[in-house]
Amino acid sequence: MANLTTNLGKLVLTNPVMTASGTFGYGEEYAKFYPLKQLGAVVVKGISPFQCHGNPMPRICETSSGMLNAIGLQNPGVDNFINKPEYLPFLRKAGAVVIVNIWGKSVEDYCAVAEKLDGVEGIAALEINISCPNIKEGGIAFGTDPVLAAKVVSSVRKKTKLPVITKLSPNVTKVSEFAKIVVGEGADMISLINTYPGMAIDIETRKSRIANITGGLSGPAIKPIAIKMVYETANAVDVPIIGMGGIFTTADAIEFFLAGADAVAIGTANFIDPMTPIKIISGINEYLDSHGYSGIKELVGNLAI
Repeated sequence: MANLTTNLGKLVLTNPVMTASGTFGYGEEYAKFYPLKQLGAVVVKGISPFQCHGNPMPRICETSSGMLNAIGLQNPGVDNFINKPEYLPFLRKAGAVVIVNIWGKSVEDYCAVAEKLDGVEGIAALEINISCPNIKEGGIAFGTDPVLAAKVVSSVRKKTKLPVITKLSPNVTKVSEFAKIVVGEGADMISLINTYPGMAIDIETRKSRIANITGGLSGPAIKPIAIKMVYETANAVDVPIIGMGGIFTTADAIEFFLAGADAVAIGTANFIDPMTPIKIISGINEYLDSHGYSGIKELVGNLAI
């Protein structure tokens, strides 16, 4: 059997398959299907310094080859996440490798949550969601402004000793340039891509199918965009990359590895079949064995050109 051990800098995983933030809750919902320690890592829903109730309903709908969501980053707040038994304490007992996605409405918010999580038992890394709007800058997203992206990453880096992953937005002209910026400011890893803006309309009611009007598109529809951006980023920076966007099958995951991803995150597929991550872990093993690879590292970036 091939070696699936995955080295992401200081973070070492037993395999390269994790869950994408926002699609796996806080782990408890999926623990009845399989032991969470079988995953490379669990990336929890975004955590902010304050409790957030999210957007009004409806806030999710199925689209052609994908899904739109405008959940609004609902979460219990960092203190409840750390202390309430159904959140981090549950994940610790389950033996899961935990990566915490963090967000805020200002640089100070990001710093506050990063500082609170630093040194807390059971947290392996932080993932910065820079697709959030900065209320102090008129609502512009951190991830679409190079100055804001640099500022939030450098500020978080100063507040934590944990490995820092920056999750990049696809809503930029050249994602590789943003990757260079955040790595220069201290990001240890890059994850990409986040959802792509979209909209769906009910032609009978003439209303948007989600109350927020627009939302983030995920699922198979965005996979070619994600693979391209992973490839460009892998050729621009020398840090581990976590690829995501429309991964439903082992073949999807293999495409990301060949494009340069060191690990992958399963998102929308968790809603269709909760066993998808486990099936993909098994499938990667079978692919490596059948193609004569001894480990996952031999596959990463091995695109024939």
